[in-house]
Amino acid sequence: MRIGLTGVYVDDQDKALKFYTTVLGFARKADVRNGPYRWLTVASPEEPKGAELKLELNNNPAAKAYQQALFQQNQPAAMFYVDDVQREYDRMKGLGANFTLPPTKVTGATIAMLNDGCGNLIQISALDARG
Repeated sequence: MRIGLTGVYVDDQDKALKFYTTVLGFARKADVRNGPYRWLTVASPEEPKGAELKLELNNNPAAKAYQQALFQQNQPAAMFYVDDVQREYDRMKGLGANFTLPPTKVTGATIAMLNDGCGNLIQISALDARG
């Protein structure tokens, strides 16, 4: 068994696509429209056949309440692994990313958190080397 798809709710799919590809560095994987419905996913260019992240329009009241609650509680909607948090922080800051938490050492990892501009906080993490 493996993870094939997970998602985040966004308030604007075009804006989200720009952020997730330009700032985070993901690649557009699927973009299918059927009337007002849009199936939009991105994937890591390092694993193009790996798990996809669905950028789902937040037009469901229950999902919107959940998304807003996470944001208000300063909880990330998603976490992505990187090799070097400081390097990614510097790169993304140069692209205008709005970080809510700069690179911070925590038990077992270094993390940083940023606002995706579409209603979510995103955490990037580099796990400490394991023996």
